[in-house]
Amino acid sequence: MPIKVCNDLPSAQTLLNEGIFIMPESRALSQDIRPLRIAILNIMPTKQQTEAQLMRLIGNSPLQIEIIFYIQEHYTAKNTSAKYLSTFYKTFDDVCEEKFDGLIITGAPVESMEFEQVKYWDEFTRILDWSKKNVYATLYICWGAQAGLYYHYGIKKYPLKEKLFGVFAHTIEQSRSSNPRV
Repeated sequence: MPIKVCNDLPSAQTLLNEGIFIMPESRALSQDIRPLRIAILNIMPTKQQTEAQLMRLIGNSPLQIEIIFYIQEHYTAKNTSAKYLSTFYKTFDDVCEEKFDGLIITGAPVESMEFEQVKYWDEFTRILDWSKKNVYATLYICWGAQAGLYYHYGIKKYPLKEKLFGVFAHTIEQSRSSNPRV
């Protein structure tokens, strides 16, 4: 089934060329079904590449999916124009009254900084608080995963000599109900 996207989203053409089923907003509105609503907090520097990567994966679904891209209000993009962001992205304040079936939080090239040193950390934690009541399920990617583990469970990050990746058995021994900074 298709991914519902803004009519003029540039990465949509890339996906169409790859055979991914994309449906423009104008066509989706004429259908009588509720799409799965997924918000994507895209804080990766290469917005269009990240959009295409995520939608390739999401597009392999039998459901109609509505994607809403958003960024933090205080995020300043260095690799994406302000016009592009204002055309295809919403701010958190634009979506904070809405409910979503899913939320995907991407990474950012700030992995060597302490979480509290990231200039948009306070707004990021506000989004995580909001997601507890307004989002059914959240997927954290890259730095987003590190930040989510730290925020929800107090798990700190530490540098390794080599990149470590994979699927590992784990157990959550204690859930944190509030911010670990307290």
